[in-house]
Amino acid sequence: MPEKESPKTLVMKFGGTSLGSANAMASACQIVREQRGAWARLVVVASALSGVTDILLDAAARAAAGDISTLAAAEASIKQGHEAIARERVADPLRQEQVRQEIGHLVRSFSDLCRAIAVLGEATPRALDAVASLGERMSVRLLATALEDAGIEARFVEATQLIVTDDRFQSAHPDFEATSSRVRATLEPLFDRGFVPIVTGFIAATPQGVVTTLGRGGSDFTAAILGAALPADEVWIWTDVDGVMTADPRLVPQARTLPEITYSELAELAYYGAKVLHPRTIRPVVEAGIRLRICNTFNPAHPGTRLVPNKPAAVPYGGRVIKAVTAIRRQRLVTIEGRGMLGVPGVAARAFAAVASTGTSVPLITQASSEQSICFAIPDEAAGRVLAALEASFALELAQRDIDRVWATEEVAIITAVGAGARNTPGIAGQIFGQLGRDKINVLAIAHGSSDVSVSMVVASAETEAAVRALHELIVAEGASS
Repeated sequence: MPEKESPKTLVMKFGGTSLGSANAMASACQIVREQRGAWARLVVVASALSGVTDILLDAAARAAAGDISTLAAAEASIKQGHEAIARERVADPLRQEQVRQEIGHLVRSFSDLCRAIAVLGEATPRALDAVASLGERMSVRLLATALEDAGIEARFVEATQLIVTDDRFQSAHPDFEATSSRVRATLEPLFDRGFVPIVTGFIAATPQGVVTTLGRGGSDFTAAILGAALPADEVWIWTDVDGVMTADPRLVPQARTLPEITYSELAELAYYGAKVLHPRTIRPVVEAGIRLRICNTFNPAHPGTRLVPNKPAAVPYGGRVIKAVTAIRRQRLVTIEGRGMLGVPGVAARAFAAVASTGTSVPLITQASSEQSICFAIPDEAAGRVLAALEASFALELAQRDIDRVWATEEVAIITAVGAGARNTPGIAGQIFGQLGRDKINVLAIAHGSSDVSVSMVVASAETEAAVRALHELIVAEGASS
């Protein structure tokens, strides 16, 4: 007897701008209606309404400093934003009143948390996660109610019931085994009853039920986790652009949407500053073999960008070696240098242990072949504490002049050219640096070789836009010649 085919499952995530107004929510509801008829099982992941998480966290930070003078205005802004959408999108007065009451209760919880933070005089990571979670908890109630009012059977589900994480608050790590069993146990009964689960993005909980978050932008990650746990056939990320673009259109007006991109290329773009997808989204999707698509809530007819398996480096898509250019701003280059470092083992290990002790991530590393210097990038705001940690770690060497100095540049940017075959295509580095040279852009540091799909370079902050535009011309030239 042939094995019964499993029902087709789609997970869709809507970002804050895709839900942040009455018109945006109407578009999201229409998309859900259309896909509800096309897929046997549908899950929707919702972010907080656009701007709400910022309001929540700003109020918490002010409260930690003892200032609750703007708390009432923050409460009013959040309530008014949600209630305005409810008035437009929920016609039934009973449903409208119910969702207003639920959101009002969550707003009061926000106020209570901020007042408690003000009394304590500090906002712990655990407290900040409790505050930040409220935006998604409001948004799923509003979206589920709008869908029900439109005749689509939906039920909101808080991801604290589904996703189990460690207690690394503000950037928690999921326990995939525990999460998978909870996801199936909670969502499958809803599928059986014909409901569309509307799940909070971004938030999760420890095994003890304490609220955690997956990091800013973590709703993408939520969708990928749910997709892997069910498992889903596809995950679609609905945002406010037509997909992954060849560059930030604010910097390069002629930037265009890529119809497809490999897992490795998208991972590099996400890591190096592209805002389309949360960097950690890629792993569960790749490991589960799930198709992923990025599309535009406000232009749903556009095919968007699809993720495809990694291709051989010798066969770049569409004849283009470079497919996209991105930039991370607000970085500093830190250099440890000294003739006494030559041939001394463990210098790099000690340096990065000191950086790690500050909780700082290093996006780019380069070292002189003479071993007399190590250079790496860090976020601008971390420079003070990183330099202090390095000076403490190497205090003896600095005193003995084995290390001459530890120092940081002014603000810089990391520019990354991404494309399959970037490492193995003869002459690609020459094209990149020749293009920058023609535009008189000075390269301060280079990282090439650690990834098959990217070449990264550091330029002065003032040259960021010029560097991105210059390298984007290579994409245009390649596309024209292919």
